[in-house]
Amino acid sequence: MANFTEETISVAGGNLQVYKGGSGDPLLVLHGAGGNAGPRRYAHALAEKFTVYLPSHPGYGKSDRPGWVENMQDLACFYTWYQEQEGLENVRAIGFSMGGWLAAEMLSMTGHAFSKVMLVGAAGIKPVDGEITDIFIINPQQIRDLVYHDPSQVPEWDEMFGSDPTPEQTDQAEGDREMAIRLTWKPYMYNPRLPAKLARVSIPTHIVWGENDNLVPVECADLYQQALAGSQVTVISNCGHSPQIEKPDDFVQTALAFL
Repeated sequence: MANFTEETISVAGGNLQVYKGGSGDPLLVLHGAGGNAGPRRYAHALAEKFTVYLPSHPGYGKSDRPGWVENMQDLACFYTWYQEQEGLENVRAIGFSMGGWLAAEMLSMTGHAFSKVMLVGAAGIKPVDGEITDIFIINPQQIRDLVYHDPSQVPEWDEMFGSDPTPEQTDQAEGDREMAIRLTWKPYMYNPRLPAKLARVSIPTHIVWGENDNLVPVECADLYQQALAGSQVTVISNCGHSPQIEKPDDFVQTALAFL
């Protein structure tokens, strides 16, 4: 397995926690609303081919919470700052859930953020028929039940969920939740102007979804494909909202074929 290190760098006047591992061309991985789980199995597999950068968003983990980062557009601005400072422009990227929305916002702002991007179960576009589940009115166990279609096929289930969280982990999860509310509330988990702004995007994009996603409806994969000219869609069968965790081998195979 690749060796990951944890480092803290200064960006926009505050500290940013970043996990980094592997070798090869850089790959920026943007986590979802639930927080940065660190380098899981999928990240180690990707690090066999790429240098994987896995930052904790401002206000998450050990990263500082700048007062000016109040919505997803602000967060996208922060990350373009991070990219310019660290020489990570025009890189490959993967965004999961809220991180997919973040990647899409960055795509809509600048043509030199990414060379290729994967959006995985991405929030950001309002469904037509269904709705994005409100994770802020249910408890962590209910969220977990919705995220994973079949827990028995999650290789890291016991490692991730086999014991009760420590008081420190509980406090951290609450801090992450508060930041997620700040970033994604009103309107909840989407930007009504995003589809129109994505018309400018011309880089290769791959949209990946779990067939049984109970958080962000799979119809949003089609809506993203309509907004992103030339994009491709892969739907992973028998899988929920987080294919990189629930079916990491299938996910990594899909990612490596594209990236």
